[in-house]
Amino acid sequence: MNDWPDRRTGDRSERYGRGSASPQPESARAMPHIQRRPAPPQRPTVPPQSQGYDDRYQGGQPGYGNSPEPGYDSGYNTGQVYGGGAGGGGGRGGGRGGGDAGYVQGRPPVDWRRRIKLGALTLVVVLLVVSVSTYFWADGKLKREVDLAKVIERPEAGDGTNYLIVGSDSREGMSAEDKKRLRTGSAEGKRTDSMMILHDGSNGPTLVSLPRDSQVEIPSFKGSESGKMFQGTGRQVKLNAAYAEDGPELLVRTVEFNTGLRIDHYVEIGFGGFAQIVDAIGGVEMDIPKAFKDKKSGADFQAGKQTLNGEQSLAFVRTRYAFAGSDLDRTKNQQKFLAALASQTATPSTILNPFKLYPTMGAGLDTLIVDKDMSLWSLANMFFAMKGVTGGDGTSMNMPISGSANGNLVWDKAKVKQLVQQLKNDEKVTVKGN
Repeated sequence: MNDWPDRRTGDRSERYGRGSASPQPESARAMPHIQRRPAPPQRPTVPPQSQGYDDRYQGGQPGYGNSPEPGYDSGYNTGQVYGGGAGGGGGRGGGRGGGDAGYVQGRPPVDWRRRIKLGALTLVVVLLVVSVSTYFWADGKLKREVDLAKVIERPEAGDGTNYLIVGSDSREGMSAEDKKRLRTGSAEGKRTDSMMILHDGSNGPTLVSLPRDSQVEIPSFKGSESGKMFQGTGRQVKLNAAYAEDGPELLVRTVEFNTGLRIDHYVEIGFGGFAQIVDAIGGVEMDIPKAFKDKKSGADFQAGKQTLNGEQSLAFVRTRYAFAGSDLDRTKNQQKFLAALASQTATPSTILNPFKLYPTMGAGLDTLIVDKDMSLWSLANMFFAMKGVTGGDGTSMNMPISGSANGNLVWDKAKVKQLVQQLKNDEKVTVKGN
C-alpha cells in the first residue's frame, strides 16, 4: 500500500540519490514543495433509513466513512436522534415532529392561581392610588371659608349631626351671558335664597326648611371680620337679613339663638354652581303635579315627568310668585328637588363612571363654601343623608308656623321647641310642619 502523498509514487532511490554506482557526483538538491489536495468535505453521518446501508457508505472510500466491520461498535444509535423524535427535525424541547424518543422539554404549565393573585393585587393597588389621588384632589377644591369658632354663646351639642345648608344668590364666576340665561339679575353681593337644617341621626335624616321670610331676633354677636362685639337689642328681622348683615357666621348665630339647636357644619352653594352640578349629571328627572309659569324666575313647566337641565332646575327652585303659599310652597319644591338631585347623583352610573363623576365633583366642589372643620367624609355623609330624606325613614318639613306679622312668618314656638328636643335627642320626629 502506498503511504506517500499524491504524486510521490515510485522507489525512493529514484528521487533521492542514485547510490555509489552513479557516474556523476551527487550534487545538492532542494526538497521539492509538496502540495496537498484539500480533503473532500465530510458528509454527515445519516442513520440508516432501511435495511442495509446506502451504497455511498460502502466500498471503503476515503473520507466517506466505511461500512462497519463485524463486531465493531461505532457508538451510533440507529433509530434515535437526540433533540428530535423519530419524525426528525424537532430540535430541543420536543420538536414539531412530536415523537416520544429523545429529550423532550415542554413549556411549564400556566400557574393560573398565581396569575389571579397578581392580577387582584395589581387591581387593589391601582384602586388605592386612584382613591387617594381623588381624595386629595377633591379636598383641595373645598373652600373652607366659614369659621364657626367666631360664633359666640353656642347651644350644647346633641346626638347626630346638624348641617345648615344655604342656597345663595351669589353670581360669582358667572358671565353676563350666564346671568341673562339664568335670569339671576346683576345685583352686587349675595343674599340667602334658601336655608335648610339637615339632621343626620340614627332615626333617619330629617330636613327642615327655614323660610327666608321667617321673623327672627338678631342676638348679640361678634363681627366676623372686625371681631367687634355687637349687643343684641331685640331687633326683629327676616331671617335672610342676618346673612346680608354679617355673612354666614351671623346667620349660624341667629339660627342657633332662635332654635336652640347647635349647628355642626355649614354648606353654601350659589346659582352658578347649582346649575353646573345639574348639567354635569345630565339633568334631574322631576314629576311636576301641576303646570306653572313665573316670569321672574323664567319657570315654564308642564305637568308630568320631565328631565330638567341646569337652567330649568334653577328656575324651579327659585319660583315663589306662581304659588298661593309663596315661600312655603317654594321651600317644599326645594326639598323635593334636592332629594331627587342627591338620589340621582349617588348611583353606580355616576360614581363608577369617571367621565361623569369627576365633572360632577368638580362642578360641585368648585362652588361650595363650607366651614373650616368640614371634611370630605362629613360632606359625603351629608350628601347621602340628603338622598335618604325621601326614603322610608326620612322626613322633610317646613319649620312650624303659627301665623304672620308685618309680612313675616312667625314660628310656632311650642312646636319648634318640641322639634328641637327630638332632634337633639336623635328621636323620631313626630312634629308636623307647614
